[in-house]
Amino acid sequence: MYPLLAPFTGQETDPVYLRIVDLPAGSSYVWHHHERGEFVYSFSGLMEMRMADSLILAPPRCGIWLPPGHEHSGQTRFQTCHASVYVAPSLCPGFPERACALTVGPLLRALLDHLRRRGSGSPSTPEEHRLVAVLLDQLRAAPNQGSFLPMSTDPVLGPLLRQLERSPEEDCTLAELARRAHTTERTLTRRCNRDLGMSFREWRQRLRVVWGIKLLETPATVESIALELGYGSSSAFIAMFRRLVGVTPETFRRRARAGRDGGHAVYPTEPGAAAAYGDILPPEPAAGA
Repeated sequence: MYPLLAPFTGQETDPVYLRIVDLPAGSSYVWHHHERGEFVYSFSGLMEMRMADSLILAPPRCGIWLPPGHEHSGQTRFQTCHASVYVAPSLCPGFPERACALTVGPLLRALLDHLRRRGSGSPSTPEEHRLVAVLLDQLRAAPNQGSFLPMSTDPVLGPLLRQLERSPEEDCTLAELARRAHTTERTLTRRCNRDLGMSFREWRQRLRVVWGIKLLETPATVESIALELGYGSSSAFIAMFRRLVGVTPETFRRRARAGRDGGHAVYPTEPGAAAAYGDILPPEPAAGA
């Protein structure tokens, strides 16, 4: 992985500036901040953004909002195309005050696709100004998903989570982690609920989904990915992935490739799926709707 310079210096005078960039696998942005707000959307793959005390991950149905002045670094493990929409502070009222993932619905995705074909730059025609105004309205109204994989700065819980982040296949129980940290299972349970807003079990399932999405960008089979993530069988991994994401791993891989190759990749959620994600992957509209 190698660093890239911060892509925007704040020298543009227009209220909104769009930057489209193709990134090779293993790209990372050095720590930086912008005077403007920034919305980052990856057309395929998984976008990762780190702040001083949190990690935000966004699969292809979400983008990441960063308020003005927010120090951050970003990375993408696989080749991708992404868009950054830089928004003047005067237009940021109505946007979230904290960095977060925002759901990208069908209309917002269509607007970003259209602007991607236009290329980098500021709106220059009345039609483009109207499109950008709708884009900003859609971003302000987009459901706030917080972080897919929240982290903790707690001196006990934080190091344990970072260790598991590096080794998602580890299948230790919360009681075993508590013994390792010289604390109690009850204490860790309380701190998970306080800092993560979810149980430890749910957090680990999300971690494995995140790693699964990353590994699906490689030629590895679903069975080998399941084994690498600590599952005893591919069927158990497929069932978990489908329950949380809404589609099977192979379907997700096929649609991610379609998006990367310039097609319109969609990730519909079946009724009742993605409950642990708060329906971050909303269903596509029915045919003829």
